[in-house]
Amino acid sequence: MFFSHIKCCFLTLVILGYGFLASPVTAHATSLDELAAEAEARKSLPVQTNDIDNWPAGPAISAESAILMDANTGVILYAKNIHEKSYPASTTKILTCLIAMEEGDLDDMVTFSRDAVFSLPPGSSNMGMDVGEALPLEQCLYGILVASANEVANAVGEYVSGSIDAFVARMNERAKELGCTESHFTNTNGLPDDDHYTTAYDLALISSAFFQNEMLCKIGNTARYHFEPSDTQPDDFYENNKHKLITGEIAYDGVIGGKTGYTDLARQTLVTCAERNGMKLVCVVFKEESPTQFTDTVQLFDYGFNNFQVVNISENENKYQMETSGFLETGSDIFGSSKPILSLDSDSYVIIPNTVSFDELDSEIDYSASDENNIAQITYSYHDTYVGSAYLELASDNTSSYDFASDAVSTDISVEKAEPEPSASTTIFVNVKKVLMGIVIFAGAVIALFIIHAFTRNGRNARRRRNRVKRKQNRRERIRSRFDDFDF
Repeated sequence: MFFSHIKCCFLTLVILGYGFLASPVTAHATSLDELAAEAEARKSLPVQTNDIDNWPAGPAISAESAILMDANTGVILYAKNIHEKSYPASTTKILTCLIAMEEGDLDDMVTFSRDAVFSLPPGSSNMGMDVGEALPLEQCLYGILVASANEVANAVGEYVSGSIDAFVARMNERAKELGCTESHFTNTNGLPDDDHYTTAYDLALISSAFFQNEMLCKIGNTARYHFEPSDTQPDDFYENNKHKLITGEIAYDGVIGGKTGYTDLARQTLVTCAERNGMKLVCVVFKEESPTQFTDTVQLFDYGFNNFQVVNISENENKYQMETSGFLETGSDIFGSSKPILSLDSDSYVIIPNTVSFDELDSEIDYSASDENNIAQITYSYHDTYVGSAYLELASDNTSSYDFASDAVSTDISVEKAEPEPSASTTIFVNVKKVLMGIVIFAGAVIALFIIHAFTRNGRNARRRRNRVKRKQNRRERIRSRFDDFDF
C-alpha cells in the first residue's frame, strides 16, 4: 500500500505539472478573477427568508444556494435558492455513510474489489487501498468522512448492497424515504456526473437524519484518524480532515460534524452541524470559493443562534383544551398516578425569532396525521412559515378509539373526547383516590342528613312531652280549683 500512495502522489504531480506548462500564468489569473467576480455577484442573489415579515434579515453570502435548518424539527431559518439543483460533490458521502450505518455492522470486514478501486478517475480523492485488502466497516466510515476516500465509498456500497449499482439504487430510494424530491444519485462518492445532483433543501433533510446518529457525529467530527496495520491492511498512516471548523483552524463552539466537497463544476460545497441553545442546526452551502464556504457557514450559524429562540409548545399552548373524565384515566397506577387520556407531547417546540411571542403564531390541527398513539398533529406557522409542530397524543397504554370531528377548521376550539367505544384491548383504570373521596363525601352527606333528621325528630318529641306535661298540670289545677269551694 505504501507504493500505492507513492503512485497516487506521482500521478497527481504529473497532472498538475502538465496543467502548469500548458496554461500561462496570465490565463490562470484571469480564471481566478472570473471566479472571484462570480462569487461577488452571487452575494446579490435573493434570500427567500428575507421576504418574511418581521423575520431577521439573513447575511449576504457568496454561495449560490444555502440553507440553515433545525435538524430536529425541519424548521428553516435561512433559505437561499434551496430548491435549485446543484452538484453536491463529496457531500454525497453523507448519504452513503448514513445507509451503511443503518444497514451494516461496524465490526464487519469490507473487502476492496477491483471495481471499487479501479473505477475511479486518475487523481480523484483516495487513501490508496489495494485490491483484496479489507477494513472493518467502522474504519471505512472514517476513511469516507475524514479522508473523503472515493474507493472506500465504493467498497462500502458493495458491502451493503452487493454491487455499486445496487447501492446507488438504494441511495435514491433512501433519499425519497427522507422526503427528497429533487435529487438523483449515480455514484457513491459524488464524482462528476450530469445526472448526479441534489438541492440544498434535500441535502439538509439527509444531513438531519445523519446527525441524529451519535456514532456518525463522532466519526464526522474527527480531525485526524490513525489507520494502523493489521492482517488485512499492512500500512500505518494518518488521514486529515479538510473541514476547518472540525480541525479547529476556524474555531466555532458547538460543531458536531460535517463534510467537505469539491469538483471543478460543483466548486466548494460544505455541510456542517452545530448545536447550541437547544437548537441543532444543519448548514448546507453550494458553489462557493475557498475559504468562504467556511466563513459563510460561520455567519449563518451566528445568524441562527443569535436571532432565534426555542419555545416549548406544551408549556405555552392554551387554545386546545383536552378534557377527560374526572374518574376515568389511563395509566399503570390505580392510586392516582395515572395520566390523562389526552395530552400534548411535552418535548415538542417551535423555533421563532427572538422578537416574536408564542401567542403571535397561527396553528392548524390535522386529524389525518393520526396513528396508534396520536390523535392529531398541531402545526404552527408565522406569516405562513412553518416553525414547529406537536402531537395530541393518547397515553401510551391506551388504545381506545376516539371520534373527532374531521371537518374542524377553527384553531380556537376545545378538543373534546367523544363517547368512548373501547376496543377489546382497551385498558381503563379507575382512579381509586377520587372514588374514595366521592364515597367519603357521599357518606358525610348521608350522616349530616341523618343528624339533622334526628335533631328535628327529637325536637318534635320534646315539644310533645312538654305539651303533655302542661296538659296534665292544667287538669290538676282545674281539679284543685273545684275542691277549693268546699270546707272539709
